[in-house]
Amino acid sequence: MLDLVLAGGWWMAPIILSSVIALGIIIERAWSLRRERVIPPGVVDELEALVRRREVSMTRLRDIADRSPLGRVLSAGLAPYTLSREEMKARIEDAGRHVAHDLECCLSALGTIAVISPLLGLLGTVVGMIMTFEVITTQGLGQPTDLAGGISTALLTTAGGLIVAVPAVIAHRAFRAQVDRLVIDMEREAMRLIDAVFAAEARAA
Repeated sequence: MLDLVLAGGWWMAPIILSSVIALGIIIERAWSLRRERVIPPGVVDELEALVRRREVSMTRLRDIADRSPLGRVLSAGLAPYTLSREEMKARIEDAGRHVAHDLECCLSALGTIAVISPLLGLLGTVVGMIMTFEVITTQGLGQPTDLAGGISTALLTTAGGLIVAVPAVIAHRAFRAQVDRLVIDMEREAMRLIDAVFAAEARAA
C-alpha cells in the first residue's frame, strides 16, 4: 500500500490529508449525532413536572440545558418563565436555530472534502499525463519504463481521490438526513411541551 502511495507522487499528500480530516469528522459527528445524546427521553416530562409544581428556576433550567441539545432548546422557552404561548414558541424557535447550527458543525467541511478530493485526483491525473507526454516528446515511445511513472501518477491519484470522495459523500448525506430527523423530532417535543404547559395553566385557572 505504501508503495502505491509513493508511486502516486506528492499529489497524494493533499488527498491523504483530506482523508484523515474526513475520517475525524465522520467519527466525531457519528458520536455527537447519536439520538440518545441529542434527544434523551424524559426531558419534556421533567420540564412539565417542574411547571406543574411551580418549581421552574434558572438553576434547574441551566442544569437541564447542559445535559442535551433538546434540553437547551426546551429550557429556552421557560427562561424566564413566559406568559404567552407565542413568546414561549419564539424563544424555542430561536434556540432551535442555534442548536441546529451546532448539529451541522463540520458538515460543510466534510462536503467540501467530498467535492475537492476527486478534483485533486484529477489534477494529479493531468500532471501525470503531462509528464508522460514530456517523456514521449523528448525520448519517443522506445522506453516504456520511462512512461510508467507519469501513467502511474495519473491513475493512482485518480483512484485515491475517488476512494476519499465516495465515503465522504455518503457520510455527508447520511449526517444531513440525521440532522433533519433530529430537528423535526425536537420540534415535535417542543410542541408537546408547549401544549402541556398551557394545558396545565388552563387547569390551574
